[in-house]
Amino acid sequence: MPVKTKGIVPRIWRWIKRIFLFLFFAQFFYILILKWVNPPVTLTQLSSLLHGYGLKRNYVAMDAISPYAKLAVISSEDQLFPDHDGFDFKSIEKAMKHNQKSKSLHGASTISQQVAKNVFLWQGRSWIRKAMEVYFTFMIEKVWGKKRILQMYLNVSEMGKGVFGIDAAAKFYFGKHAKDLNRSEAAMIAGCLPNPRVFTIRPMSKHVASRYPWILGQMHHLQDDPDVIKLLQ
Repeated sequence: MPVKTKGIVPRIWRWIKRIFLFLFFAQFFYILILKWVNPPVTLTQLSSLLHGYGLKRNYVAMDAISPYAKLAVISSEDQLFPDHDGFDFKSIEKAMKHNQKSKSLHGASTISQQVAKNVFLWQGRSWIRKAMEVYFTFMIEKVWGKKRILQMYLNVSEMGKGVFGIDAAAKFYFGKHAKDLNRSEAAMIAGCLPNPRVFTIRPMSKHVASRYPWILGQMHHLQDDPDVIKLLQ
């Protein structure tokens, strides 16, 4: 007897829609929860464990982080962070033009984009991941706001092999809490962020040695910006 398929396709389609709706509301609920609650673990942190680097981390509140650390990462990674809506389109265009002409790839990810990747996604350069990064960046900008995004960035970013977050980094490199970091120490940590497993602080790599004085100069220029000051408080 022939198999009846007339009702199978609509049934499958209904299940696909239900699964899609469930996943949509689940991820939205997770985004909403993370406005106040820190992520239990991220894919990057799990990867660190699986590769044998360990997992040193200690999530801290904004008032437990030195203003110098906040200023250093803004100065180093995303100077337009207070002003954009998650994306720096001029920098993206500039990076695309450079990457078309050069074998050395330049990135243009904002702090918001890096948080979206580090909290919700995995490391990599696939178009699928990049598309998902755009979505999550848009969502956290709308749901969390700038201060929460900056706090999350300072708590989940890898700042050394198996070292995640500014407090763990402060203890690992300088034997102090994040709130006690001075200007130079904060700039050194920010200097390793493009590739913390390669650009080491102890021993200090050439990249960090040359970059952190530049970051100190940028901190001096940005420290009086009213929009930046609001994020440091």
